[in-house]
Order: sequence, then C-alpha cells, then structure tokens
Amino acid sequence: MRIRGLLSLAIATILISACVRVAGQDQPTETNGAEPATKWTPPRTPDGQPDIQGIWTNYTNTPFEVFNEKDNPALYSGDPDGAGRGTGPGFINDSFERKLTKGRSLVVDPPNGRVPIMPWAEEKRNYRLGHIQDDWVNFTPWERCITRGVPGGIFPTGYGSGYQILQGPGYVSIVYEMIHEARIIPLDGRPHVGSGIRLWNGDSRGRWEGNTLVVDITNYNDKGNLATNAASQRVRSIPQSEDLHVVERFTRVDEKTINYEVVVEDPKVYTAPWKVAMSLNREPQYELFEYACHEGNHAVPNTLSAGRAKDRAPARAGTQ
Repeated sequence: MRIRGLLSLAIATILISACVRVAGQDQPTETNGAEPATKWTPPRTPDGQPDIQGIWTNYTNTPFEVFNEKDNPALYSGDPDGAGRGTGPGFINDSFERKLTKGRSLVVDPPNGRVPIMPWAEEKRNYRLGHIQDDWVNFTPWERCITRGVPGGIFPTGYGSGYQILQGPGYVSIVYEMIHEARIIPLDGRPHVGSGIRLWNGDSRGRWEGNTLVVDITNYNDKGNLATNAASQRVRSIPQSEDLHVVERFTRVDEKTINYEVVVEDPKVYTAPWKVAMSLNREPQYELFEYACHEGNHAVPNTLSAGRAKDRAPARAGTQ
C-alpha cells in the first residue's frame, strides 16, 4: 500500500511539473524592458492598411496635467487628481468594469507635465471663465454645441467617450460620440487646403508610417479652443491662433489598445510644443448614443439668465 501510494505521488508530481512547463510556454517571460521575442502584428484591411477599426474609449484615472498649488480648481483645473470630475470610471452612462491605472499626467512633454502657456493666453482664459455669465462668446465651442475641437475631442471626459474608427480605400474616419462629429481623414497625399480657408477643427491629412497613422492638421481658425472641457484643466478655454499646428499618431499595439500621441504647436499661444500620450481601449460592447446637444441644452441660457438676475440684484437692493 505504501509503495503504491508513493508511486501515485511520484506520477502526480511528474504530471503537474509537465503541465506547469506547458502552461509556462503560453506566458510572457520577463524581459527587463527588452522587446518581447515576437511582436504583435496588426490585421490588415482589404486595401492593405493596418486595421484600427472598431469602437474605442479613453476612460482614465490619470489627470491631464501635473497639478500645481497655484492652480485654481474652482475656475479651470477641473480634475487635478484624475479621480473625480471628468476622467474616472463609474459615470451615469458607463456601467462597464474597468481596471484603470493612474499615471502622473497625460501631458508627457515637457517633462514637468505642464503645458507651457503664455501669460496673455492664461489671462484671456481667466477672463472668459470668470465672466461666463456675461456673454455667450465666453463659453467654449463645446458648451455652445459647435465642437469639442481637434485634438480636444479625443481628450478624456467623464461621459460620451466613445469613438468609432472606420476605414475605406484612401480614408480613415473617426465618429465621435460627443457632439456626434464625423472626422474624415484622406490618405491620398493631397495637399492641405489653401491658406485662405480656416476651419474650427483644422484640415486633417493622414499617412501611414509603418503601422502608425500620422495625421497632420493645419488651417485652424482663431475662434475655437483646443481643449473645451474641465478635465483638460488649465488648457480648457485657452485661445488658439491660426498658426496652430497639430500632429497625431495612432498606433495599434495589440488587439485591444491603440497608443495615441499628439504634439501641439502654436507659437502665438505656447512657449514651446507640448505632447499628450494616452491609450484608446477597444470595447466592442460599448454603444455610441445620440448626443442631442442643443435639444436638451439649457446650460447657456440658464447661465446667462442667472447673470442678468445677478446684475439686477443691486438695483433691487437700492430701491428697498
């Protein structure tokens, strides 16, 4: 009996060891930061483009910038820790379970995680946000239901953060859930439109560099804002000039992830170019809902009417 028991134990040990070795073949090995032995190869569309199609979201716990004690959360900082307004999970229309890793900031260059804004642009932003009850022109284009901007429309917010990417011969299109915008990016090498044409979201031209979609954007007008929602912290409501130049990069690195990078340059607004890096996460079960902005939007008239009531208050007090 003892011999049979020892024999059974030995056989079991051998089988377990073999299973562990086989299972281990399917697991990635530690590379100490080196490239893995085999790189993921993205699928291709029928016309040969790297396939980045699908439904993607950008929910994150990482704040847009590194918070500074001189920032004013009540006015423009919005979500300094990434856990509250704007970027965290658990919002009213978001029921999916996500395990989100909090990083230092979405702004990765400059290394301090701060957008290098010129003082005049900060003063103009402060005036607009401080006088938002005075005039509709002080609202951002998002609040006016015009656009969230490019690249601002891809910067994280707290809801409506779905993006559908579609591809056809010579084109990539991005459908934004919020304000239901459809952005069409030609890939055929055509030049930008003439310098006399100025657009809210600029003029996009794309090309493939290996598996990376590179999008060059010029021809902006000076009426919009590059970032429009509170989760963008200090950049919200910062003005833009016609010299704004943006370069985006979309790289699909695995089945569920696109690495998104964008470099922003506007020599009239920023003292240096700056860069944002973040992930777009594939969520096939995510649904893009209608964003009926103006139909249910009472924010602008209510804010302005509150301002007019505030203006009348001293006059009423003087008559009492």
